[in-house]
Amino acid sequence: MNNDNILEIRNLRKFFGDKRALNDVSFDVKRGSITGLLGPNGAGKTTLLRIINGIMVSDGGEALINGTPASLETTSLIGYMPEERGLYDKMRVEDQIMYFGQLKGGDKKRLRVVMDEYLDLFNLTADRRRRVKELSKGNQQKVQIISTLVHEPELVILDEPFSGFDPINGQLLEELIDRLHKRGATIMLSSHNMPAIEEICSDIALINKGNLLVNDSIMNVKENNKDNSLLLTTASPIDTNILMDSGVITDIRTTKPQNWRKGEAYRIIKAEGKSNMDLLDEVALQSDILHFEEALPSLTDIFLKYTKEENQ
Repeated sequence: MNNDNILEIRNLRKFFGDKRALNDVSFDVKRGSITGLLGPNGAGKTTLLRIINGIMVSDGGEALINGTPASLETTSLIGYMPEERGLYDKMRVEDQIMYFGQLKGGDKKRLRVVMDEYLDLFNLTADRRRRVKELSKGNQQKVQIISTLVHEPELVILDEPFSGFDPINGQLLEELIDRLHKRGATIMLSSHNMPAIEEICSDIALINKGNLLVNDSIMNVKENNKDNSLLLTTASPIDTNILMDSGVITDIRTTKPQNWRKGEAYRIIKAEGKSNMDLLDEVALQSDILHFEEALPSLTDIFLKYTKEENQ
């Protein structure tokens, strides 16, 4: 066991008849990290999460939580919110939260303190005595999240947590994840919301067809997949032919300004041996420069690249 890792996946395999759901998947989740688990539908993500949570048994390999093989006994360390929600419609909100917290071994007195904190955070205090079925879908989602977190787990696993949330509640969820992280929890998010994963997570694990394709920090993944493009925004249009003739670039095309900036935007490939200053000097002869940056691929770009390659 590596004490730096709260979760260690070792050569995990799972088959459903002839279908391979997981094929020797191995990766670690660092203690205190926020890791995004990515993959298209049917990639094996849900199977992996069920094995981690002791809901399903693997056909080979193992998942270790704090060095202990995943089982029903280790689930007290985990707060798991599956994509398929599991609330009891006729139960009152506070009874539901307490029930799930006690199932995870939480102390009644402490559970009530934490529950009250989360009910206040999610503006649900006035609804605590209402039955779950009387709440909106968004508020039911909040109850599900509180039920997942009330026993203060070391490892929090949220499967599609943004589903059903409007932008305001999505922002509230992001703030909650940041709060949990600052308190020392390790968080694992499985989501198709790439902008949210990109903004929140420090690391990613990408799987497709049961195979692990990428496992690294988002920073490293972006650096390893960049194509030496530069993004440039100018106050007025520039003559691209003049810029090409100068020899400082090998390619240029117009694009959309980044983050809704005003001006004329271009994506540029700088010529070998030329510095950024060489390029900017040439551009400045034609127009004021409003914005300039290295173009790193988005997480969506990376996701599509690896899954397309795997599907070929």
